[in-house]
Amino acid sequence: MSIGTRLRHHDTHPTLTADDVWAAVSHASFAVLSHVTPAGAPRSSGVVYAVTGDRMYVVVAADGWKARHIGAEATVAVTVPVRRGGLLALLMPIPPATISFPAVATAHPAQIIDRLPGLARILPPERRTACTVLEIRPTGHYVTYGLGVPLMTMRDTERARARVAVD
Repeated sequence: MSIGTRLRHHDTHPTLTADDVWAAVSHASFAVLSHVTPAGAPRSSGVVYAVTGDRMYVVVAADGWKARHIGAEATVAVTVPVRRGGLLALLMPIPPATISFPAVATAHPAQIIDRLPGLARILPPERRTACTVLEIRPTGHYVTYGLGVPLMTMRDTERARARVAVD
């Protein structure tokens, strides 16, 4: 069952819960991770992630700029595009719904992979010794656009967006 059919609609606004939003994040696997470098420059990049419990995990090169810039306890921003449109997407371009949130990223050594089975599927064995694992913990609020609303409702900004506190 899709998130749109599980949600309760009151007039024109869906009643999204933090669990609904996290379920959509858990079913996706791609996000845009944004942060500010130590020199103050903005950076964004696409990442593949795995979810375990209430955390998102991203594997990056240990000597790469993401591992160096994000560091031990950095504030980051995450945007997860949520594919929608089903068969209609084959006929016309359908914009994704989005989930955006601030988060705290904590860098861990590669050994944490053994405790997180979901990471094995996104990381080739030959890269395990030269990587850093970023644990991403959402904070504040999820800001969604188009999540749990009919496709045509995405045209109306007021009806298509929601703000949900992270539990």
